[in-house]
Amino acid sequence: MHKKILDYLNEAILLFNRQLSLTYINSAGEALLAESSKHVLGRSAKEIFKLSNPSVLVHLQQCLDNNEAFVDREVTLDNPKQNRVVHLSITPLLGDKACDKACDKILVELQPLDQHLKITKEEQLVEQYHISRMLIRGLAHEIKNPLGGIRGAAQLLDLELENEELKEYTQIIIAEADRLKELIDKILGPNKPPQKKSLNIHQALERVRQLVAAETTGQIHITCDYDPSIPLLQADKNQLIQAFLNIVRNAVQACQGNGKIILKTRVHRKITIGRRHYKLLVKVDIIDNGMGIKENMLGQIFYPMITGRAEGTGLGLSISQSLINQHHGMIECCSQPNKTIFSVYLPLECDDGR
Repeated sequence: MHKKILDYLNEAILLFNRQLSLTYINSAGEALLAESSKHVLGRSAKEIFKLSNPSVLVHLQQCLDNNEAFVDREVTLDNPKQNRVVHLSITPLLGDKACDKACDKILVELQPLDQHLKITKEEQLVEQYHISRMLIRGLAHEIKNPLGGIRGAAQLLDLELENEELKEYTQIIIAEADRLKELIDKILGPNKPPQKKSLNIHQALERVRQLVAAETTGQIHITCDYDPSIPLLQADKNQLIQAFLNIVRNAVQACQGNGKIILKTRVHRKITIGRRHYKLLVKVDIIDNGMGIKENMLGQIFYPMITGRAEGTGLGLSISQSLINQHHGMIECCSQPNKTIFSVYLPLECDDGR
């Protein structure tokens, strides 16, 4: 029962015996070390920490010898896949007998600091997004009301005028009012809730690939790196196609008509979006080798009307974020010259958390 509870913690828990051999590791520990319990149980602390951070071995031995707890902040664990920064806590556990004063086991707690910073950043992004949506909706309401009055007045004036040359002006007013209303509707983004059904994420991505391949007439090379084991998710297929299509079209423009785009899918575990923790998600990476996004633009690209291109409207990524957000997911972006990655996270569980 206790082990089952520990598996739900975000904090990595490792238990060593007096010989400093690993006797227990929870799910968060497996994720942190990028190793399954089958591969690490029974291994010595030296095997586990020698390459990632030898100083941990020294602290473990001191804890064993002196029966004293040890705490260290911002410890770096070198990992071939990704370096992790953690808060380290080592606690000696005494034997079961009351007379046994010697350390029987050692409890190691590794709290991922980089994950906490990532969660905080994600929460800030989601909060900023919701605030901007509220401001935009309020502003749109204030604009659409007088805009409707202007259009109505132009229509009445058009009916009263007999001079066809003057009617051209009223028609311009009506057409421009309609154009502005359409632009505001695009800025507001989708207003229909998603019609969710069981969906294979690769069906949506393949549709996007086919559309973009037809639009670019083969000038852009699109590679697919799919994980076929990803389970079905509950999603609106058309909305996801639109969200992915906007991102891929951005990648095509960044490649300036000649480049490579990779569509990659993987399952990810234990990720927090907003203030909700998900046990299982699908991560879709859209990678291009284009010119990249300027650093001062990265924090703004998901806001409406923000674009780095003179001919762009700045609505595509905003709409994509809105569509993904309606599926309780989010989009992140990192960029440098010749490599830009848009990462889309979508929960693979029901709204009730199952």
